Order: sequence, then C-alpha cells, then structure tokens
Amino acid sequence: RRQRYRKSILDFVLEDAKTLTRKVSGNDRMKLDEYLTAVREIEQRIEHVEGENTAQPDVLAGLEKPGGVPNSYEEHIRLMGDMMILAFQTDVTRVSTFMLANAGSNRSYRNIGVNEGHHSLSHHQNDRVKLDKISRINTFHVQQLSYIIQKMKSIPEGDGSLLDNTMIVYGSGISDGNKHNNENLPILLAGRGGGLVRPGRHIQYSEDTPLNNLFVTMLNHMGATTDSFNDSTGHLPFLS
Repeated sequence: RRQRYRKSILDFVLEDAKTLTRKVSGNDRMKLDEYLTAVREIEQRIEHVEGENTAQPDVLAGLEKPGGVPNSYEEHIRLMGDMMILAFQTDVTRVSTFMLANAGSNRSYRNIGVNEGHHSLSHHQNDRVKLDKISRINTFHVQQLSYIIQKMKSIPEGDGSLLDNTMIVYGSGISDGNKHNNENLPILLAGRGGGLVRPGRHIQYSEDTPLNNLFVTMLNHMGATTDSFNDSTGHLPFLS
C-alpha cells in the first residue's frame, strides 16, 4: 500500500496544481513545474530502489532489510541530499543536518576499492597504504558534497540561486583520527548566506578558536540574537 501511495502522491494535488497554474505568472508556473518534476524524479528513484530491495533476498535470515535504502551508498547519499534540497527549495525547513555515517563508523567503501573499515583505517599509524585509502574515502565524501552544492547552485532563487541564500558547513569533529585530535579542524563553509558570506577563500584562525564561534556567527547572520553557544568565545571575523 505504501508503494501505491508513493507512486500516486502527485495525484492528490494534481487538480489543485492545475488550478494554481492558471492563476500565477509565467515565472511562477516554471517554479511550480520545477518543483513537481523534482518530486516525481525522487519518487521514481525510490520506486527503483524498492524494486532492487524486493529482488534481493535478506542478507541474514529472519532480518528484514529496510525498504527504500539503495544498494549503492553513493545513490543513498544523493537521494537523501536531493530530498533535503527539495525541502529547502519549498521552504519546508530552513535548517538541516546531514551525517554521511555515524561518528565511529567502520563502514567499508568497496565501491572505491577500500575494503577495510573507515574507523580501523583512521588509526593509520602513518602507514602510507592506509593513508592513501583514507584519502580516497575523503575524496569520495567531498564528491558527494560537490553534488549537493552544484544541485543547489542550479536552482534559481530570487536574484541568485538556492546556494547563494544558504550556508553549508562541512567537516568533521576530529582532525586526525590516529590521535583523536579535535584541534585545527578542517572546516568548509559553502554558500553566500544571502550575501553575508564571501566564499572562495582560505581563512586560518588561531588553533584555540572554538568551532562554536562559527556557529554563533552563522546564527547571527540568520537573525538569531545570541552572543554565545556552548564553549564559544566570540564571533569569527572576516567571513563577509
């Protein structure tokens, strides 16, 4: 039954959409069509995944695999990313968190030739082979971020794009898994935040700067009047 509803979800609003289309401007009609097309494309991808799930037997007897989870990890990330983008695009939400795996994940990445677990490899002891595999995993993750960024950049919004009106923080809570070091974190901030952020630069702050200083600055950019968050010590200069 769930599958039937998913296939026909647009049918529930089709008449309303047709009525609305007749009332709005040409630009708004394009936006409406863009939205409905995006919804249907995601539906079709989920339907394809459910077909894959049905065709494959359960890996462990007695355990049912969750429906709608792609066999491809890359497709899973991108499908979730596209649903997040659709929520932003339609203003269903303005804030989202997206974890590629849990914090101590020992996921393997066979799709890029890495059979060992991520967490095990992170304790690399400066072994060049392990470091190379960690680098491949990092590259794969950044490629998925790039997919999300490019998708948001392609969606017009106001005088710019969805990306122009967004701030995306990408990074990790540990800078060196071998030492469990959480200092000098490599953090990427994408988007322009509605003109409040100037991207395309590498800014190096002192090593004792809390990451929460960035979050306080972002909160202020979004109109939240707060001077502190957790262990923050102030604001981050030079973002705009």
